Amino acid sequence: MSKVKDMSLAPEGVRKIEWVQKHMPVLEHIKEEYLETQPFKGITIGSCLHLEPKTINLGLTLMAGGAEVAMTGCNPLSTHDDAVAGAADLGLNVYGWREQDDEEYYQTINMVLDHKPDIIIDDGADMIMVLHNERTELLSHIKGACEETTTGVHRLQAMHADGALKFPVIAVNDAYTKYLFDNRYGTGQSSFDAIMGTTNMVIAGKTVVVCGYGWCGRGLALRAAGLGADVIVTEVDPIRALEARMDGYRVMTIREAVKQADLIITVTGNADIICGDDFKYMKDGCMLANSGHFNVEINRQDLEAISTEVKEVRESIEEFTTKDGRKIYLLADG
Repeated sequence: MSKVKDMSLAPEGVRKIEWVQKHMPVLEHIKEEYLETQPFKGITIGSCLHLEPKTINLGLTLMAGGAEVAMTGCNPLSTHDDAVAGAADLGLNVYGWREQDDEEYYQTINMVLDHKPDIIIDDGADMIMVLHNERTELLSHIKGACEETTTGVHRLQAMHADGALKFPVIAVNDAYTKYLFDNRYGTGQSSFDAIMGTTNMVIAGKTVVVCGYGWCGRGLALRAAGLGADVIVTEVDPIRALEARMDGYRVMTIREAVKQADLIITVTGNADIICGDDFKYMKDGCMLANSGHFNVEINRQDLEAISTEVKEVRESIEEFTTKDGRKIYLLADG
C-alpha cells in the first residue's frame, strides 16, 4: 500500500533507482548477502528520510533482507515524486509527495506508523517525536531506532537527558563515515548542485557566506572555494572559527558578512541565524539558502516585515522587495 502523487511517473523513477544501484556497490553487496541470510524476516521497518533514489535503494535493500518496509519523507521539499512512484512500483510501502503541507506531512508519518514498525530509521527525529507525543501505544513495540542527522541527534540527546526517550537510538551521525564523508563531501556537493540548478548562477567570482563551520559547513566552504568563490565563514565557536581562518577563509560576524554577500548559506541546525536587522544590511540581489535540516535558520517573518512585495520569480525562488527597493531572494522557503 502506498500514497504517492502520480504513479504515471513510475517508469522514470525506476530508471533513476536502477541508475543509483549501479553506483552504490557496497549497498548492492549487502543486498546480495541479505537475499541469502534474510536478517530482517518478520521485522517491520519504518523510515522518515529524504525520499529520493538513494534512500529508496536503502529501503529496497532492507526489503531484500526480509523486512516489511514503510517509508515517508522527512522534508516535503526534497521528495522526488518520480522516485516515490518508482518505489511503490517496486513493492515498497511509500507515503509522500513533494510540497506536502504540515497536515499532510504528519499524516504520512502516521501512515508509516500504522504499519506498527519494530525499528525506526529517522532523519531529523520527527517520526520519533510523533511516537512519543501522539502514538504512545506503539512505544512498547519499538525495538530501537537510528537517527541520521545532527539536528535529530541533538533533539534526542535532550530527550535522553530529560529521561523521556523510551527506546534506544543509534546516532548514525556520530559515525566516522557519516560526518567525515557524508556531511563534509556529500552535503557540500549536493547543496551547490541544488543551488546552481535552482538559480542558474555561476559561483565563480561571487562572495559566498557560510554560516557555521561544523562538518557540513566545512564541506560547503571547501566546495565554494573550489568553484571559485570568495568565501567568508561565520562561526560562534572560537576554535572552529580559528580553524576556518587557518583553512584560508575570511572569518567575521554575520552582521559584517551579510554586507558583502552574494550568496548566504546557513548550516548550523539552530534557529534565527539570519534574522532581524541582518536583512537591512544585505546587498541588492543577495540570495539566501539553508542546508540545515529545518527551515528555521533564516527568519522568513523578519524578512517579510521589511518587504513590500513577495513573489515567486522561478521555481523554488521567492523575491522579496524591501521597503528601500532592494531585491532579496530566498531559495526553497529556507
